[in-house]
Amino acid sequence: MAPELDPSTVVVHAGRPERVPNAPVSDSPVFSATYVAGGDRGYGRFGNDAWTAFEETLGALEGGRGLTFASGMAAVAAVCDLVPVGGRVVAPIHAYSGVLALLDQQAATGRVVVERVDIADTAAVAQAVAGANLLWVESPTNPAMEVADLPAIAAAGRAAGATVVVDNTFATPLLQQPLRMGADIVMHSATKFISGHSDVVLGAVLTADDELWSALELRRRSLGAIPGPMEAWLGLRGLRTLALRLERAQANAAFLAERLLAHPRVSRVRYPGLPDDPGHARAKAQMSGFGAILSFELGGDAEYAQRVCESTELWVHATSLGGVESLLERRRRWPIEVPTIPDDLIRLSVGIEHPVDLWADLEQALRTAV
Repeated sequence: MAPELDPSTVVVHAGRPERVPNAPVSDSPVFSATYVAGGDRGYGRFGNDAWTAFEETLGALEGGRGLTFASGMAAVAAVCDLVPVGGRVVAPIHAYSGVLALLDQQAATGRVVVERVDIADTAAVAQAVAGANLLWVESPTNPAMEVADLPAIAAAGRAAGATVVVDNTFATPLLQQPLRMGADIVMHSATKFISGHSDVVLGAVLTADDELWSALELRRRSLGAIPGPMEAWLGLRGLRTLALRLERAQANAAFLAERLLAHPRVSRVRYPGLPDDPGHARAKAQMSGFGAILSFELGGDAEYAQRVCESTELWVHATSLGGVESLLERRRRWPIEVPTIPDDLIRLSVGIEHPVDLWADLEQALRTAV
């Protein structure tokens, strides 16, 4: 794709079949585990056309080469496997609980040594990463919504000899491209905004380093953490509309953040789009938008927060995020969520519904759950 194209155009046109007479406009999934000998495919675990189209499109957006995995956690596991036995990993205090749980499991067996750090504290990250093999970054973090200085900590990590990995699930490549800010690897839970319809589980990693790409591809084929062709095809079909979905969802999130900020029962709103948010200036400098995820707190009242989640009629009380429908949940309902996340924190994954309808439902839940 021409580099001057806007990402909203790239996401529609990258990864398409060659334009020749009678060619399809879009690739279809090919359901075959076996291929005739003589080509470079070899076997169904090594590649298929649906993976390739998805990886080319996501790669064009992020500025690297892509690899598709069976889930976001499969992608995480492949990246963590790059760390030598006994190696050191620096990770955020707040991040997706599944990632932190995996690192804790590996630390408990002596597989790795893990140090947690406030990822928004650039000086602390630079100090912690000395001697580390891997620096894991989320920005914004899940669900605390902290914003890391990606160029600064990527430079610090690479100077220290660490592989710098950024989970870009919340922002998507339309709002930030960590590879262009110095990261070595970008990871996506493509289940979320990338696929966008809550109907597929999928993961992806991207890198501009051919050696890293080969190492990760080897792990994918060796460990068998591969998606089916239908999942990859669904992921690509969802990705085509990312720009439109994200534009609407992001506008809705900003609308809701302002109204939550003014609500008397809400004690804190965490959203980098708010001018007073601690991450606002940093997000404005390195992102092209503030995203469609926000969190809010209810004065320390966890029971009230749980009742709010159970009192909505339009919002769906469910985990996950990034779909066209709006979801909410109290994150500490999960035992593996880190205890520094407030008991009363509710995370919102804002969808594409009409914002007035979303607010009316949320406001009635805040009122009736008292």
